Amino acid sequence: MDKGYFKDKVVIITGASSGIGLASARLLGSLGASVVMAARSYGKLLDLASSVNPDPAKVLCVKTDVTKEEDCRNLIAKTIEKFGRIDILVNNAGISMRAMFKDLDLSVLHSLMDVNFWGTVQCTKFALPYLLESKGQVVGVISIAGFSALPARTGYSASKYAIRGFLDTIRIEHLKDGLNVLTFAPGYTDSNVRKAALTADGTPQGETPLKEDKLMSAEQCAACLARSLAKRKSQVILTGLGKASVLAHNLFPRLMDKLTYGYISKEAGSPFK
Repeated sequence: MDKGYFKDKVVIITGASSGIGLASARLLGSLGASVVMAARSYGKLLDLASSVNPDPAKVLCVKTDVTKEEDCRNLIAKTIEKFGRIDILVNNAGISMRAMFKDLDLSVLHSLMDVNFWGTVQCTKFALPYLLESKGQVVGVISIAGFSALPARTGYSASKYAIRGFLDTIRIEHLKDGLNVLTFAPGYTDSNVRKAALTADGTPQGETPLKEDKLMSAEQCAACLARSLAKRKSQVILTGLGKASVLAHNLFPRLMDKLTYGYISKEAGSPFK
């Protein structure tokens, strides 16, 4: 990876208070980028800012609820006010869910789409003029579930599919404008997302059904993201299992349905057997 690629770049990262977002902010900050950290937990961002860069001139924290259009507009305005440009927008903010659709309160689906899909759309909309000016990059952190659906995650899979469709379209619209659009799909990653995943009534599940210590770390995922950005890739699917899942879904969809059903049914506390 060209470590000099990020020097003096201005990078916005949503969902930057934990997980992949925080790991990416720290890594890109260490590589010379000016980092804008966006999340709802403003106090937490302030506490973490020095771990991204001890120089306050190189870090900006902006309280942002990506479900609110005005917050997304403000995020971009504050970035331009401090740094005067935007080179990379990483749409990372996201939430998950775990429940059968038949049991689900529809408000949970609205919440998933508001954060995951509309958050990406709104931040991209307001950042786009500046990204076109810098011939920069916009990233959507999606999931293998945005290529091959996961049962009991209807809202999660639907939102990630929607992000992929949205960003693939943006890529084609600006094919000759110098804008790079990256859909970045991690597999299972050690993060707080599953603990905060919403259940059928919208309350967090609190416990993850997976062995987190066996998963890719957020730092490993951030390193893959940085390499992908430096190479201006348009699509990245992480892990051997993730790549095999997407390939199997495309080539043998009915078989993949059965394999996925069997895999998810073995999870601790699986909603179906």
